[in-house]
Formats: sequence, C-alpha cells, structure tokens
Amino acid sequence: MADLGFYFERFGSGIFLDLKPPADDLSMVVVIPCRDEPDLVASLRSLHECEAIVGGCEVIVVVNDVVEGDAGAANAASVSSACAWFEALEEPGFVLHVVNVALPKKKAGVGLARKVGMDEAVRRVAQVGRLNAGVVACFDADCRCDPGLLVEMENLFRKRPEMPGCSVRFEHPLDAENSEAIILYELHLRYYIEACRYSGHPFAFHAVGSSMAVRAEAYVAQGGMNQRQAGEDFYFLQKIISLGNFGELNSTRVIPSPRVSDRVPFGTGRAVGEFLQGKGGRMESYPFEAFEDLKIFFGQICEKNDTVEGGLAEPLQGFLGRIGFAEALRDIRSQTTSDVAFRKRFFRWFDAFKLMKFVHHARDHSYGAPDVVDVARRLWALLTDESVSNDPRQLLERFRERQCKGWRSPLE
Repeated sequence: MADLGFYFERFGSGIFLDLKPPADDLSMVVVIPCRDEPDLVASLRSLHECEAIVGGCEVIVVVNDVVEGDAGAANAASVSSACAWFEALEEPGFVLHVVNVALPKKKAGVGLARKVGMDEAVRRVAQVGRLNAGVVACFDADCRCDPGLLVEMENLFRKRPEMPGCSVRFEHPLDAENSEAIILYELHLRYYIEACRYSGHPFAFHAVGSSMAVRAEAYVAQGGMNQRQAGEDFYFLQKIISLGNFGELNSTRVIPSPRVSDRVPFGTGRAVGEFLQGKGGRMESYPFEAFEDLKIFFGQICEKNDTVEGGLAEPLQGFLGRIGFAEALRDIRSQTTSDVAFRKRFFRWFDAFKLMKFVHHARDHSYGAPDVVDVARRLWALLTDESVSNDPRQLLERFRERQCKGWRSPLE
C-alpha cells in the first residue's frame, strides 16, 4: 500500500484545495487544468453527457491564475460561465469543483496545475477508502469525448486490477479549418509510436495529457505528476508505464482540440501554428533509420551479445558512449540471473527518455528531418507489406485503425 503521508510530505504540490467532503461512493475523479480557455463549458458538457458510471464521479477544474499573470479576465469568465452552467443543471450526473489557484509565476504551467488537481483527486479517493481502486483521469479544457468515455474507463480498470494506468484513444477532428496541419501532426505522433514498437522498445504508448488515466495508488507510489511547463504528460506517464501491465483504452475516444496555441514550446498547438505560418505544406518528423538502428541494437541486447557496440551504426555507437552504456550494461548483467529479468532491467535503463534523446540525436547529427508522409509510408509498407497512397489523411486513417486494435508490451 502506498504511503499517502510520505507522498504529500515529499512530493506533494503544497497547495490544498478547500472542497466539500467527497461522497462515500467516489471512485473516479477527472482533472482539468484551465488557463485562458474560452469554451470550458463545452468540455464540461461533453463529460456531463457521458453515460453514468457505477461509482461516484467528480470533476475538478484547476484554473491557473498565475501570480502577476495576464489571464485574469479570461479565467474569471471561464469560472463564471462554468459555475452558471453547472448550477442550471437539473441532474448534474457528477460533482463539479471549479477552483482558482494562484500559482507562482516561476513554476506556473500545465504541469503544476494538473498536479494540484491530481493530488487533490488522490486525497479525496483516499478519504473514502479507495486509494487502491480509485481512478484519476486527465482531460483538457478544450477537449470533447465520446459518451462512453467514463464507463469504458471504469470497466477497464475493474477488469484489469493489475493495471496501474492506461492511455486513451484520441482522434483530432479532421474537418477543422486547419485540417491539413492537424492531419500531418497526428500522423507524426502515430508514426513515432509505431516506429518505437517496430524497434522493439516495450514502453511505446501514446502519452497525451488529455487522454490518460491512472490508479490513485500507482500515482502516489510513483511520485505523482511533475511540475513541468510542457511535456508533463510524457514524463509522468513513463513512470507509470515502467511498472508493467500498462493498458490502452480503445473502445472510446477523447477528441483533442486542433487549435493553434503558443503557450508551450511543443505539442499540438505549437506544431499547428508553425505549419500554418508557412512551411511549404511539409511537416518534419523523425528519421526511420534511427528506429532501424535501435531495432538491431535491441535485438542484440536481448540475446545478451557481449560485442553489441561493434556491430552498430555510428550514430548509435556515439550516443551509447556518451550515456555510459558499457558501464550500465555490466551493472545490469551483474544484477540479473535470467533473460526476463535482464530485459526488464535493461529497458528501465534505456527507457523512453533515452530512446527519444537518441532519435533527436540521430536526426540532428546524422540523418536529418524527413517529411512525415515519406517515413510513415515507408514504415507502413514494412509493417503490412502493403502500398499506401501518399494522401496524408488516408495514411493517418490506416494508422488509426491499426493502433485502435491495441498493443501489449513485449515484456508482458
């Protein structure tokens, strides 16, 4: 059992929300960070229209009022409209908390806002004795979802009691004004995950902040959400994935917004904005050669080959030398006695962070940044032995269909 007191003393945000006590049947809390969001009500309405779950459900919206920030009027409007909408509901279906939180300017951002809400969610399910079974789900203030989202999520966690968390199927709307940009960006996301799986890495799951859920006990045991101002979802979810038995929820959808945004240095909003500013209809991605290099490397590692470095491509040899691979490998081998234990320990060392760092290294120093359609078509042909049109939308739909079928880590 995770130590809740130790968690809050060591890893908690230090910000406590003054909310009314939870209902005795509370089993799921949806957390939404919000800053300068013009249509929060539409996201709340989407959740409200979901089928009711068996247990109690709450939604916590953490409105990020940065100390000395400039979004005060927009945030106030979000709070006012959300509260007015909720008060007008005859049958809410869930409990809603909308809370303004003044975050320190130096740390303020989506990571800390999400953390404040998730910490509070964990505290509340623990109050009703469900730390080991309660679910904390993430959503965003500009998202929509299918009506089955909450029920399907509840069912998955009940069917798989060993599962610490899951990623949820996501699909951007493709009929938006900026559809060309969002099609290419989502294709980039799906190509990357499918290429990671092709390489043989066992932690290849989507990490999208609005499309993930975690068991409260696992959240506490792994040190909770971080305070990063961007990429908080990726860094957080890798800790949960590394526990093993991670899941995918593909029977329902979250529908993220395709809008332009410059609030974070990367991600959907930034990528769409940069594309629309003029890149000649081309969106860059990661070189497929990097994943081929990794596939050879992982294959040799899993055979416990002592001469692994000598047979690798130069970009990977140089990268491994810089991250202390030889010493790490000796240490891993000295502490494992079976092939299964070796693979688990190795991939906890060469985790998704190192994989992404290598791919960036290979792109920047050796292979360059290819067009996403070109590399996605190349990968698709290898995976399926099928040719595919160079139409980005058709290619994206193929990747969606493939990933909707689900994937289990080779370590399971």
